[in-house]
Amino acid sequence: MTWLTPLIAGIAAAIAVPSLVILYFLKLRRRDMEVSTTLLWKKAIQDIQANAPFQKLRRNILLILQIIALAAAIAAVGQPQLSGDTTKGDRHIILIDRSASMNAIDGDPAKKTNPATRLEIAKKQAEELVDTLREPGVFQKESADQAMVIAFDSTAEVRQQFTSDKSLLKAAIRSIAATDGPTRLTEAMRLATAHSKPVVVENRGLVSGPGSVLHLFGDGKMPDTMETQPGANDTFMFHRVGEPESGNVAIANVRAERAFDNPSQLSIFVGLQSTMRAPRAVDVELTIDGAVAGVKAVTMPPATSVLPETSNTDKGAEAGDSKPPTPVFTPSTGGVVFPMERVEGALVSVRLRGLDDDNAGNRALTPTADVLPTDDAAYVVVPPAKRLAVAIVSAKGNLFLSAALDGLPLSRHDVMTPEQFQKVLAEGRGGEYDVFVLDGWVPAPDGDGSLPPGRYVIFNAVPPGAGVMDKGVSGPTQIVDWDRSHPVMRSVNLDPLIIGKNRAVEVVKAQAGGAGADVSAVVLASTTSGASIVEARGADWRAVIVPWDLMESNWPFDVGFIVFTAQAVGYVGGSSGGVIGQSQMVQPGAILSDRLPTGASNVTIESPAGESSRLEAAADGRVVFGPIRAMGFYRVSWTGSSGPTDSQRDGRNERFFAANLLDSRESDAASADKLELASRPVAAQDALETKGTRKLWPWFLLGALAVVMLEWFVYNRKVHV
Repeated sequence: MTWLTPLIAGIAAAIAVPSLVILYFLKLRRRDMEVSTTLLWKKAIQDIQANAPFQKLRRNILLILQIIALAAAIAAVGQPQLSGDTTKGDRHIILIDRSASMNAIDGDPAKKTNPATRLEIAKKQAEELVDTLREPGVFQKESADQAMVIAFDSTAEVRQQFTSDKSLLKAAIRSIAATDGPTRLTEAMRLATAHSKPVVVENRGLVSGPGSVLHLFGDGKMPDTMETQPGANDTFMFHRVGEPESGNVAIANVRAERAFDNPSQLSIFVGLQSTMRAPRAVDVELTIDGAVAGVKAVTMPPATSVLPETSNTDKGAEAGDSKPPTPVFTPSTGGVVFPMERVEGALVSVRLRGLDDDNAGNRALTPTADVLPTDDAAYVVVPPAKRLAVAIVSAKGNLFLSAALDGLPLSRHDVMTPEQFQKVLAEGRGGEYDVFVLDGWVPAPDGDGSLPPGRYVIFNAVPPGAGVMDKGVSGPTQIVDWDRSHPVMRSVNLDPLIIGKNRAVEVVKAQAGGAGADVSAVVLASTTSGASIVEARGADWRAVIVPWDLMESNWPFDVGFIVFTAQAVGYVGGSSGGVIGQSQMVQPGAILSDRLPTGASNVTIESPAGESSRLEAAADGRVVFGPIRAMGFYRVSWTGSSGPTDSQRDGRNERFFAANLLDSRESDAASADKLELASRPVAAQDALETKGTRKLWPWFLLGALAVVMLEWFVYNRKVHV
């Protein structure tokens, strides 16, 4: 037990206790009354009163009760409290995970029906932590613990700044709602570090101050923990919620494709994953524009388990330990395909059925329960089928590119010079073409330093402002690796490719808030000297970049070149053969950004829940909304002109976007046993066992009040005087 203000309590005791006792030593002073019979004794009585001001202290129950009450009150002034070991420190940062996995229903394993989610339990335990913090002292306000609240998923925000007001902290915790986005710890730790308490030291400037206690409430499903590092003076505590044995069946991928030779042939591919410990049957339901179009049954195999590798030291330790090592489970995969004939556009929804565990259609927490309902749905926006209009822009001409495009089912295939291309843009006729194929030349940068608005496939050039840096021309090389899962690279074999003169590029990471902050680039194929095929995108343009010269390679003579060109054109065009709808898909936690036709006005966006918000379109038609919080379809509508794939309703143009989780790590519902931070691993602890300070001074005040009431009762009954 500790005392916050023991000195003040000692001073009060030194004054109050002797004063009370002295009152019982004094004689009762009576009023003098002169009568004839006592006149002779007057002088004798005055002498006795003057010489004996105190009387002998007699046994008195009232004095005992008053001393007990006074002692209890003085003890309360000293503010006694009991302290635990887990919350030492006067600054606490509460980090609460609100990502999709926190919607899992295994927050409280004891509740089998109407189970609580992980976020509900995490908020409950965070409030209990707030209750254990030291409150402000009666005489020393600065002795109180302070705490702040940060909620995070792929982004992070401060819900309450540092304060010792527990009501404000609890209100901030209760206001946190779950999202459908993935988890990233980096942003939350950056916010926590930014709010660390600095100290100004003479001749040393600003240095890190006393450490904070960081409390993370979550399931530990974070892919970037190795990139985070608490301060040297900080204490990090991981309060785990959720069960490490929980299983889940999820939609891990969904895409729509149209056949190159017949764009009316549409296929919906649905990829599944399961972390169940046993086989699990599930129905995959396909809905088109709100009507059920098909249901397919699939049985997912169980997840495979592997014991983690251990060193000799660990094995020796395990030999004397009764608890075996926890196995690592690898999710099983599967999928279904829905083929159909459809020329029109559509809003496609995919849902998993048959995962409810009671007859009423409600989720119940059983050993075979699918604990995470969030990833049981996915959405795709399918644009109407049409043949793309493509223009090749080349300073010297390229017969191989022309021959490759001649074999595609295009509505229009033009060849133009750079001058003709600039004229088309100047006359505002760029919208006549869906894709521009640039060969050995790129246009001058637009006002934002990047490509003009449009869709591009670029050969033998490095465009400015595309998030890549030209590393120059080098000697012969071969492709050593490529992303076989990317829509552009699917079914493309680059092993036979030999590049005589290679020009490699390097992806440049954009600086937050700086030039090119909205530009992203990913490597699709690479050689030993760097990236050789890159996909880059900005706010209103997209490009697949092959920076080296086709004529300096054997690729034009390989069938893989024809396949690559067809898939690249269809991918960036987004409405012909190949994968479609990708440009209108966004992940929760990200920013929805698109470019509407010039002159668009009265722009609104409607969320899946039906909430409507106004958007302001920039001069070039660009609109931004987010970050996205929930999965589903988002409808952007406006007045003015429309694009080639936009629809109309009630006199307004509309364009739809699909928000999907599609994160295999987030869908792995098993909670983590520990967090592997950059500086050290942090073992999980049960959030229900959070310890802290327990204030005792209110109980002392209640005891003092009870004794005073007893003393009053004794006095009135005159039990003992």
